[in-house]
Amino acid sequence: MRVALVVPMKSFNIAKGRLSDVLDANERQQLARDCAQVVLDAAGNWPKYVVCDADDVANWAKEIGAHIVSCPTPGLDVAVAAGITAAIADGAQHIVVAHADLPLAHTYQHLVLDAQVALVPDRHMDGTNVLSFPADMRFATAYGPKSFTRHQEILTTLGHRYVVVNDEELSLDLDTADDLTELRKRT
Repeated sequence: MRVALVVPMKSFNIAKGRLSDVLDANERQQLARDCAQVVLDAAGNWPKYVVCDADDVANWAKEIGAHIVSCPTPGLDVAVAAGITAAIADGAQHIVVAHADLPLAHTYQHLVLDAQVALVPDRHMDGTNVLSFPADMRFATAYGPKSFTRHQEILTTLGHRYVVVNDEELSLDLDTADDLTELRKRT
């Protein structure tokens, strides 16, 4: 089965803005770059699709051999849809969508399930850090606050089978100073 990873990304220059109280601009840029590298490395040899509208990210993605999907229209759901469309057009049979700020990601293989969607919530059970689904079960995403609940509602309404995967490593995303503290505890 051909599995593809889709990662929507902001410019390294503006990423992790909510951490400006605890990290300076250079530290935030480096953190964003380091996390993104971990997220893409966790996909192993799968084709990787980086969705962005920033030259710094596109240049970085090109250097590491990822497919670059340009998405000038703002919005996470729009970016994810563009990445999914590109991956499917290239023959992907299964899609894994991961956020670029998962510092402990090491694999997504356990999320590639036959005929069902895998949802990985953040550690607060609010956001959706990773979605994994067969390409023929494509659906519109609903990122933002409470996306974990909204994704479950969408999948239920569509009649798609899904499983919630509580993964300690993939549940930690870096949005707040509290998240950085949690990362330091775990490493």
